[in-house]
Amino acid sequence: MLSRGKVVLFYPPYDGPPLGAPLCLLALAASLREANFDAVLIDAAIEPNYLSRVECESVDALCVGISVLTGPMIRGAIEVANTIKNHTPWLPIIFGGWHPSLLPDQTLSESFVDMVVRGQGEITLVETVQALAQHRSLNNIAGLSWKSNGRRVHNADRRVEPLDSLPLPAFDLANFEAYEKISGVRKLAYATSVGCPYACNYCTDMIFYKRRFNALSADRTVAEMIDLVTRYRIDEVALLDSNFPVQLPRALQIARGIIDSGVKFKWTFQASTDFLCRMSEDDVRLLGASGVSHMGFGTESTSDSVLKLMNKRHQRVDEMYETARKAQLGDIRVTFNLIFGYPGETEADRIITFQTMSDIGRQFPNVSFSPNIFTPYPGIPIWPQLRELGVPEPQNLREWMDMPLGANMLPWLKGNELARLQRMLRYFLLNNQIDRQQNSYSRLRRTVRFIVQAPIRWRLRSSNYSFPWELWLSNISEHIVLRRSLVTGQELPKEPANAC
Repeated sequence: MLSRGKVVLFYPPYDGPPLGAPLCLLALAASLREANFDAVLIDAAIEPNYLSRVECESVDALCVGISVLTGPMIRGAIEVANTIKNHTPWLPIIFGGWHPSLLPDQTLSESFVDMVVRGQGEITLVETVQALAQHRSLNNIAGLSWKSNGRRVHNADRRVEPLDSLPLPAFDLANFEAYEKISGVRKLAYATSVGCPYACNYCTDMIFYKRRFNALSADRTVAEMIDLVTRYRIDEVALLDSNFPVQLPRALQIARGIIDSGVKFKWTFQASTDFLCRMSEDDVRLLGASGVSHMGFGTESTSDSVLKLMNKRHQRVDEMYETARKAQLGDIRVTFNLIFGYPGETEADRIITFQTMSDIGRQFPNVSFSPNIFTPYPGIPIWPQLRELGVPEPQNLREWMDMPLGANMLPWLKGNELARLQRMLRYFLLNNQIDRQQNSYSRLRRTVRFIVQAPIRWRLRSSNYSFPWELWLSNISEHIVLRRSLVTGQELPKEPANAC
C-alpha cells in the first residue's frame, strides 16, 4: 500500500548524555506507520546539522511534530519551529510532550505553534495527520488543541488507552551506533508503565497521568525486552517508568522472566522506597540476579515536617535505611534524590536531612545522592502557594526555557542563605564520596582524605561551615559529583552554581 504522506518528528537538544533514541518519538512513529504514514525521526542528540535536516525533510511533509520538556529543550524547539515557518509557512507545526500538555493554551499562543497534542499522543497524532492529509476539520479530534481563525480551540480530553493496546515503539528507526558512539554504552530507553499512585505536591507526574498506573503486561514486557536486547545487541536497558514496582507481583514476574530467558543485560529503574521495602530480601536478590544494576528513589528529605509539606506521607526514614540495606544484598547501586529549598523548609530541616543521609551513606557504600534546589515546574499543585510567596511564574515558552533542574527562582533562597546551602551540599557530597571511594584512591587522594574527613564529619554534626579549608584542599584531588541521573545513577553535567 502506498504511503499516505510523511511526518517529521523532531527531538530538540538537551543537557546530559542520551539514554538512547527518544522513546516518545519512537512510539509516535509506530502508530503513524500502522496508519500507513512515513515517519522521519530527527534527534538533535545525534544529528549535528539538525536544523538543515529538518528544513530538507519538511519540504514534502504533512506536518512537523516537536516533543518538548520544560527547560532548555524549548530553545531548540523554538529555533526549529521558527526556521520552518520562515521557509515553509504553510506547514503545520505540532507541539507535544510534557510541557505543552501541561500548558496547552500558553504554548498555543506562540505564533509558530499551530497545534498541541495533549497527553497520550499516539492516537491523537494519527487522527490529526489523517485529517490534514484529507483536508478535514480538526473539531472532533480528542486531545488536540488548535487554532481556528486566530482563536485557540481546546477539544475534549482523550480517554487514556491501555499500553498493551499500543504497538511496540519503532526501535528499528533508532541509530544505535550513533548513540553508542556518544555514550560509550549500547543502551536503550524503554518503558513498561506510566503513572504513579502518589500525589506529591511538587510533581508533574500526578497532573499528567492523574495518579493512574498504566502498565504493559509482564509477559509482553519480558518478550519485548529480550527481543530488543538480542536484536540490537543492547548492554543496558534504562526503564523510564515513574515508579516501576507499583504492582509488585508484576515486577517480580518480569525479573523471573528475564532470568528464565538466559539473556544477560543490565537494567535500571526508578521506584519509591515503600514499594522496595515491601519486597523480601530474596525478592531484591532476584532483581539483582536478573540484571538490575541501579535504582533511583525520590526520597527528597528526611524531615517529617518537609515530607508532610510535600504530601509524601508514604515516605518514611526507616524505609530509606531498609531500601539501602536490601539493595546492597542484591548488589544494586542506589541514588537518593534530595530536594532543598522547598517552601516551608528551615535550616533545621536541612540539617536533619544532611545528617541522616550522611549516616545512610556511611553505612551503605552502594548509595549515592543527587541533591537539587526545588524547581517549580508547570501545573504542580503547589503553584497557588508559590505565587503568594512571590515566585515569578513564567508566562511564555521563552521564560520556561530558562528553568533546568536546579535553576533557582525562589525568593526565599538568595544571598548568604543560598551560599550557605551550597557549602553544606558540597561538604555532604564530599563526605559521601570519600566514604564510597576510599579503597580506590591514589596515594595523594588517600592523604587528602585522611586530613579532611574527620573535620568534615565534625562540620556535618555541628553545622559549622565557616572558613571551608577542607573544600579548598579537596579541590586538589576531588571531582565532586553534584547531580546524578535518577534512572541510571550516572553523573550529569550542568551543575548548579558552586560556592565555597
